[in-house]
Amino acid sequence: MPSYLQIENISKSYGPKVLFEKIGFNINEGDKIALIAPNGTGKTSLLRILAGEDSSDSGGRILFLKDIRIAFLQQEYDYDPALSIEEQVLRHSAPQTARWHEEGLRDYRQRLRELLSSFRLGDPFKPMSSLSGGEVKRVALSELLALQADFLILDEPTNHLDIEAIEFLESYLRRSRCTLLMVTHDRYFLDRVCNTVMELDHGAIYTYKGNYQNYLEKRQERIALYNAETDKVRNLLRRELEWIHATPCARSGKAKYRIDAFHELSDRAAQVYRTQQVSLEGVGAASRLGSKIINCKDVCYDWEGIPMLRDFSYNFQRFDKVGIVGRNGVGKTTFLDLLTGAVRPDSGQIDRGETLKIGYYRQQGMDFRPGETVLDIVPDTRLLGRFLFPHDMLSTRVERLSGGEKRRLYLLTILLQEPNLLILDEPTNDLDIVTLNLLEEYLKEFQGSLLVVSHDRHFLDRVTDHLLVFCGDGLVKDFVGSFSEYRAYVHDLDKDRRAERRPGVPAARRPSSLPAGAGTGFDGANPAAAELSPSGSTGSASPQGTDRKPRKLTWKEQRELEAIEAELPQLEAEKAELEARLSSGALPYTELQAVSERIQALIDEISQREERWLELSE
Repeated sequence: MPSYLQIENISKSYGPKVLFEKIGFNINEGDKIALIAPNGTGKTSLLRILAGEDSSDSGGRILFLKDIRIAFLQQEYDYDPALSIEEQVLRHSAPQTARWHEEGLRDYRQRLRELLSSFRLGDPFKPMSSLSGGEVKRVALSELLALQADFLILDEPTNHLDIEAIEFLESYLRRSRCTLLMVTHDRYFLDRVCNTVMELDHGAIYTYKGNYQNYLEKRQERIALYNAETDKVRNLLRRELEWIHATPCARSGKAKYRIDAFHELSDRAAQVYRTQQVSLEGVGAASRLGSKIINCKDVCYDWEGIPMLRDFSYNFQRFDKVGIVGRNGVGKTTFLDLLTGAVRPDSGQIDRGETLKIGYYRQQGMDFRPGETVLDIVPDTRLLGRFLFPHDMLSTRVERLSGGEKRRLYLLTILLQEPNLLILDEPTNDLDIVTLNLLEEYLKEFQGSLLVVSHDRHFLDRVTDHLLVFCGDGLVKDFVGSFSEYRAYVHDLDKDRRAERRPGVPAARRPSSLPAGAGTGFDGANPAAAELSPSGSTGSASPQGTDRKPRKLTWKEQRELEAIEAELPQLEAEKAELEARLSSGALPYTELQAVSERIQALIDEISQREERWLELSE
């Protein structure tokens, strides 16, 4: 395989803090590399240097293979809110596309629209000002992937994406022949996309072929070997020290080399490998929690005419560990604001226990005044040290911290409140893998109740055992089990659905418990929803649903159900045909807009039909 990139002797420091010094490595064609390191140790700085957005302090050499095309995804996408999606992308990508002739530019626009559609942004003329943070990230990814670059440099590509978008990106990158270097904390994403792990550790680079588990094993072997060699050096140092003490008269010119070697051994013997780890030991335990947590009854809430919650009833239990999942924009954060009292429901009741003490980790991060230091935020040097804020960082202004360091400091302020109900809204964004592992261990042992909104599948699997699935249009479904169990359940339903819809199998033979289109995850209002129980009053429902006796349909409702079952296959067939035309590359440019809009309309129409089918079937 040809070498795509050769790095020699590059360095980066910020003030007295050395991030890395004179490092070098090589990236070959076809490598898909995950770069791992603690927050604040230089991952983003390294990517920016490779992408030409920053420079090495020590000069050095960065040599790319001639004529390869490079694309860089930064953590924050710089956009003009006054532009439409397509205007923004074409303006932002102009330096990359300027060399293309008219036909190449037309092909780029077509690829862009296909990707936008795959990321559920079917209207390229939608204004950027109306997009959520997750939608902006999807625009940035569509722009980058449409360039079809040879070498992709991605800084936290899954941040702010919902699980459906993550799984599409995961599938795309797995199939792609591109060479890839990315920073990510998403361990499932890392395992399924990357074939190499590169670690930036104590200013040096270590490369491990294979998956995340192999990296953990080989890293531990490296550390053990290093410390074993240190022990050998210590034994040698002890013997040299005995020689120096025993023979002071031997300190002649002839023995000077042994004196020099002694000092070298002394320096090496002090270099025991110590891994920097966040310690949660000593952080306040949960306050006493009574039997009543939060009881919700028939709660409804609309935002600008859009249902966020509809007739939601649920009694949260002591020691519940609940994951809240669903697409971006379906109301998950709004739900947390309702539970905490930051937002009042339109109707229904939310009763909170008298002993309830909520710690709410918000997605937007903590508020701080300009000029405030780390020590101003948390005036406890012992705990700050355990959270990887050493003494020389205590006077650092908060605005100068990295994104991950700010998140880690914010997390500490929440845990110090000793909550008995911990609410975490996207806690994994910007946290490094080491911190995530420690946080997961802490949450597994947390003696209180936990509600967590996350799109990190590994994190959900480790800390939650119960899901509230937000399906859209205010509908919330209940699933007892891990996220992986839920996805397997959805996958099985999807296989059954496809089998039932084979040509020649009448729609009426479809099992009444199986919704059309159930298996697409967070597809519209209906992710495997028919066999998930609605949000119930006890919070103890299971995938099999409740034991309620079904109400008999009226004659009119039965006719409506039959009509929906006849229409759904036709709508899905039309959608599949249009998607095939869109991805064929043969569609005239003048028709692209109309086809994209029709696909989006079909998606909405299918979702509405499926939701009504669910209501009638239940």
